[in-house]
Amino acid sequence: MTTRLFLVRHGATELSAEDRFAGAIDVKLSDEGREQARLLGKRLASDPLDVAFASPMTRTMDTARLIAAPHQLEVTPIDGLREIAHGRWERKTRAEVEQEFPEEYARYETDPYSFAPTEGESGLQVTARALPALLKIVEEHPGQRILVVSHKATIRLLLSSLIGFDPRKYRDRLDQSPCALNILDFKDITSPRLTLFNDTSHYCFEVPKVPQNRLSKTWSGKPA
Repeated sequence: MTTRLFLVRHGATELSAEDRFAGAIDVKLSDEGREQARLLGKRLASDPLDVAFASPMTRTMDTARLIAAPHQLEVTPIDGLREIAHGRWERKTRAEVEQEFPEEYARYETDPYSFAPTEGESGLQVTARALPALLKIVEEHPGQRILVVSHKATIRLLLSSLIGFDPRKYRDRLDQSPCALNILDFKDITSPRLTLFNDTSHYCFEVPKVPQNRLSKTWSGKPA
């Protein structure tokens, strides 16, 4: 018996285009983000979803509702799935953070998994709350098809743990586009297989562009 998990990042928000830290801020989906979610809902309309869960933030709940609408499913909020909190960096761009808090940002670039900004969370802290929450959902719905809508950093940290990537490099080695679809199949909670990763073909039919900025110094500037 296989449990299939549709793990989705929320759609584009009002701050996405500005590339700002917005983890604990409850920003809304933009018109573009709502359309992305509607298109993913249309794509999955013929795929029988059984249950739907999301981080309690407005952008994730709204994304999940739009995707789940063809199935007439209620969306259950799960606090453990919320985004990483950036503390005093919230709403600032990477360049602003690097200028205002250079020592903090240097530590963050080196190891975002163990380091947390002032009043924020580390990747380790996010994993400690998000992974048990996700595995509980999978364990309680064996053999079902589950929609879970979460956030960019949270999803990358979950995938790092589930698939065995080095979580210290999650920001530079794993990407998550707005409303990207990931599919994981579970034989049991200890045996996940990543079947689809960061797919946006429901709204973008071109080869993905080389990443730029993404709040990462490694990917800043123009692509080579």
